[in-house]
Formats: sequence, structure tokens, C-alpha cells
Amino acid sequence: MTFKAALLAGTALAFVGGAAIAGGTHPVTGEALADNQTFTYRVLDEFPSIDPNLIEDVEGSAVGRNLFEGLLSQDAEGNVVPGVATSYEASEDGLTYTFHLRPEAKWSDGRPVTAGDFVYSWRRAADPATASEYQWYMGLMALENVEEVMAGEMPPDQLGVTAIDDQTLEVRLHTALPYFPQMVVHTTTFPVPAWAIEEWGDTWTQPGHMVSNGAYVLAERVPQEKIVLTRNDQYWDNANTIIDTVTAMIINDENAALTRYQAGELDKTDVPAGQYPALHEQFPTEAVSVPNLCTYYYNINLTETGVPALQDVRVREALALAIDRDVIVNNVLAGGQVPAYSLTHWAIAGWEVPSVDYATWTQAERDERARQLMAEAGYGPDGEALSLEILFNTSEAHNSIAVAIGQMWKQKLGVDTTLANQEWQTFLTARGEQDYQVARAGWCADYNEASSFLDIMQSESGYNDSKYSNPEYDAAMLEARTAADPMIDYQEAEALIMRDFPIIPLYFYASVFMLDDAMKGWPFESAQQNWYARTLYRVAE
Repeated sequence: MTFKAALLAGTALAFVGGAAIAGGTHPVTGEALADNQTFTYRVLDEFPSIDPNLIEDVEGSAVGRNLFEGLLSQDAEGNVVPGVATSYEASEDGLTYTFHLRPEAKWSDGRPVTAGDFVYSWRRAADPATASEYQWYMGLMALENVEEVMAGEMPPDQLGVTAIDDQTLEVRLHTALPYFPQMVVHTTTFPVPAWAIEEWGDTWTQPGHMVSNGAYVLAERVPQEKIVLTRNDQYWDNANTIIDTVTAMIINDENAALTRYQAGELDKTDVPAGQYPALHEQFPTEAVSVPNLCTYYYNINLTETGVPALQDVRVREALALAIDRDVIVNNVLAGGQVPAYSLTHWAIAGWEVPSVDYATWTQAERDERARQLMAEAGYGPDGEALSLEILFNTSEAHNSIAVAIGQMWKQKLGVDTTLANQEWQTFLTARGEQDYQVARAGWCADYNEASSFLDIMQSESGYNDSKYSNPEYDAAMLEARTAADPMIDYQEAEALIMRDFPIIPLYFYASVFMLDDAMKGWPFESAQQNWYARTLYRVAE
């Protein structure tokens, strides 16, 4: 017996675009379309990679979703919909998935997209020789033999993924994951072109070398300046794509980006910290704040390269207690963010945020307890002096938050802080190699399930930059994989994080941005805020 996924074969939103679009109206809504069908948006930093198997950041993922297409995609509400696969079947025990690929899917060089392209990509992502920062994600997918492949104990061709034929992909898991279909929406699982990688090596992601299968192709890339994407005329649904050109402008200064937005140079940009209330009052239809499945927190370096004082849980707890999160979200950011005292985002499907005693206290009560803990640990006015460095990637918002927290720690606990900012790639390397004391971090759900947050704190996680290692935590997460109700284990795991303070959660994100009124089709209702330029369009003035 098999379960046939109720995926539409690309039909629900499909329309015959040529005539209607050429006629100047949107074929579904009837809105008059602008002659200029471009979308230009701002990003903070240079992209570490746009190779799907190597992408590790949110903005890189957005580019990846436009250049490439995975087995499944998401609609405007975040629901799973067809991508390269039109449907799939899951075996009764949930251990085997069979995906059926659309025969009309092509690469930008005209070659057909086949099941073998996915097999190649998944093996490449899991292969330790690839050195992907997201290799660990393949382990989360519970693919057959994945742990042995990632450890180099088995060759990649033993991974549990097989091309039955060009249009049929079989995936075998060692543990059933009810949310597995959501996981193949992620860029790490997208197909990549073996022939282009073999020909060009590390430069295959450059314009003129890159072959992609998404709605767009890479037209131009200027480091530290911009990435330009243009329509892929080989994309299976190109006739129904309206936006012709997508440009990501790299602008490190939020206020400079806002000025350029107001001058009409950008269609979308982030709202600088603290400016949302005024901008929303002045531009109520353009200034947007919507929940986003991301959590902002501080990593604590728990290794011997860190500060010895931070090995003491009392110090870590004191630092967490002394931060007035209401000041951070209401005064510093003021964009609809929600204070966080735990890791997993409150809006995750099926999740109940566990109760945290100190979350119900007044800030004065938290501060008093923080001072007691510091004194017990031997620090503070009557003890040893403590100095800490806060590391963050260059951003006015990150800087403002660090300044505020540094002041709180100084005033309440006598802790001196210095601030260190680095450009994005340098920052990622320093944090990943534990070359820091306290470091800014943010995590956005790869799929809408609690494990997408909690998995990152497992001992072997590639994103566990605190190097938190707790066998009790790892056991709870392992148990969750086969539990009838994994939420019990998830709650236990979350409670351990809140007890041990390997990180200091600060707030749950909101996506706070300016979007030109002429731009339509943004997925405001999607909790993950995964967007696809092929669903956007510009209306006439």
C-alpha cells in the first residue's frame, strides 16, 4: 500500500501566459502590467556561495531558489507544491519515497533534468570531499547509509537515493520522517549539473559557466556589488514567468539602502533598526512587518579557546538574565519582533513554547538574580573582573543590539565589553572555528518543524558553533525521530538548552522591509518567507 501525495501536476496555478502577458495584463488577476518587469532588492553581504550544495545563508538560498528548482517548491502560503517532481508516493512504513519528475524539465543548456541529476547532487552534498557547510543537513534527512557516507566509511554511491529511470527517483530512509517532503524544498537538495562542475570546477558558478534548471540564469556577478539573474528560456514554465530580470544589490549600510529605495533604485530593502514605526506611518502600504521563522541569539564559545568564565553555567545564565529583551525589540528594533527566551520559534507548526520561569519575572527580578549568580561564580563588584568581546557581522542593526547589550552587562553586572565586527565570510569562518567569545547568530527554519531549530544544537551539527555537547540532549533528539509524539522529546531538548545556556536567545524575527507598491506576488502569508521571483510581477502605475 502506498500513500499518493496530493500534489498537483503543476496545474492549480498554471495558465497560458504568452498572449495574456503580451497583452499587458496579468493572466489571473487581470491587473495591468508594467512594461518594465524587473525586480531589484538589497542584501547586506556578499554571498559565500550560490552553489546549491554549498549555500549556507538565507540570501544565498533566495538566489539558489531562483536559479535552481528542487523536487518540490512552496506556494505563497508556504505549502509544498510541485517543482521538478509532479507527485510522489511514500511507502506505508514511511521509509521509501518515489518521486515522479516532469519530462519537460530542462537545464538552461537544453539538456533534460533527470533523476540522475538529483542522485549526483545528493551524493556530492553528503561526500566529505565536498566539504559542504551543510553536509549535516543530509544527515538530518535520514537517508539510508548517510552517516557512513558522511564519515567517509562508505562511498557516496551507497547513499539511499537511486534513479529508477530518468523520470523516477527513489529515496530510501533509515528512519521515517513525516516532514520529509518539506526537507526537499531546501537548496542543498536541488540538482546540480555534473558536466558543468566537471568542466569548470570551482568556477562553475560564474556567469558563462553556470548551468541551472530554475526560472532564471546567472547573467552577471560583481563581487561586493551585485548579482543579476535573467529569464531562463529553457525553464519548463517560462511562459508563465513575468519578471524578466532580478538584481540583488549588495549594500552594507541599511540607511544608504533606504535612501536608494526612496530614490527608486530598489524595489525592496530592509527597514533600519528602530525606523519601522515612523516608516509605516508615512508609507503604510510599503513598510511591512510579518512573522518569520527565525531566531536571533548569541552563541557562547564553550570550548577551551573561549573565556574560562563562560564555562560556568552561572555566568552564562547571569548574562542571559541581565538582557532586557523588551528594550531590544521595542526600542532598538521596533519592527514587530518578539522577545525570545528559548530557541524554537513560536510560530513553528504544532509547537508550544515551553514555560521559562524567568520569562515571567520583572526585569528587576532578573537583574537581581543575575547579580547573585555572578557573585556565586566569583565575578562582579566583590569578585574577579570580567571582560567579553561580542563578535557580529557588519550591520547597523547588529551593532545597535551589541551596544545595548554591552551597556546592560556593564551597568548591571560590571562586565566590560568590546565590539568586533567582520565582513560576512570572515565572520562565518571565525564563528565556525570558535575564534570568538560571544558571537551573534541567527537561525531560520529549513522546514516548518521544530527539529529544524533543535537539530542545530546536537553535538555533531555543522551549525553548533557554541560546540554544545550534551549526551542527554542528543538522546532526546534521537528519540524524537521514532517517537509517536516527538513534541515530548522536543520539549525536553528545549528545556536542556534553557537550563545549560549554550546560547542566549534574544528575539524571534519579523521580516521588516520596504516593498514598492508596484511589486505584487510577495508571499506575505508564508511563515518561512521563501520567495520565488517567478511568482512576482510589477503592475503599471
